[in-house]
Amino acid sequence: MKNTFGMEIIPDNEADRVQRLHDYQILKIETEGAFKHIAALAAHMFRVPIALVSFVDADKVWFKGSVGMDGETALDRGVGLCSLSILKKEATVIKDASKVPFLQHNPLVAGKFGLRFYAAAPLTTYDGFALGSVSVVDRTPRDFTPEDQVTLEYMAKLAMDELELWKCRLYTEQKGRAFA
Repeated sequence: MKNTFGMEIIPDNEADRVQRLHDYQILKIETEGAFKHIAALAAHMFRVPIALVSFVDADKVWFKGSVGMDGETALDRGVGLCSLSILKKEATVIKDASKVPFLQHNPLVAGKFGLRFYAAAPLTTYDGFALGSVSVVDRTPRDFTPEDQVTLEYMAKLAMDELELWKCRLYTEQKGRAFA
């Protein structure tokens, strides 16, 4: 995997984190309706053109809810800023990406996409594995208040609750087939 950040983007618990992500089997489905609604709500609330509910796999960042990405479903992990969002417990906020040294070679920032603002709150399991994030993106620099950060973190908790419901439905369906 090509890493455009010039810093380590693989957490120490990577093997267990990826296994936990795969346990949810969320990468096998098309965009889930609730995740798209969460992305749409984030885009509306923060007045940004792009919002995502993404999951970070071993080599790719998968978008399972998106607004403003014109049908894109994934990015290489070494390019997608969502890879950075799983490295911290709190939200990642980049008010002007053009001024951040480790983003100078990232094609989303340096290329025609023109990413300038990025904020993301991690989707974290009850036992501490960061699987992805809810993120908001703009092509112009922006401020992001502490209140905005709290709101985004609640949206991430909402997406994580939906992921847990998805896992319960999946388990119930599999159990039902086992007894059929």
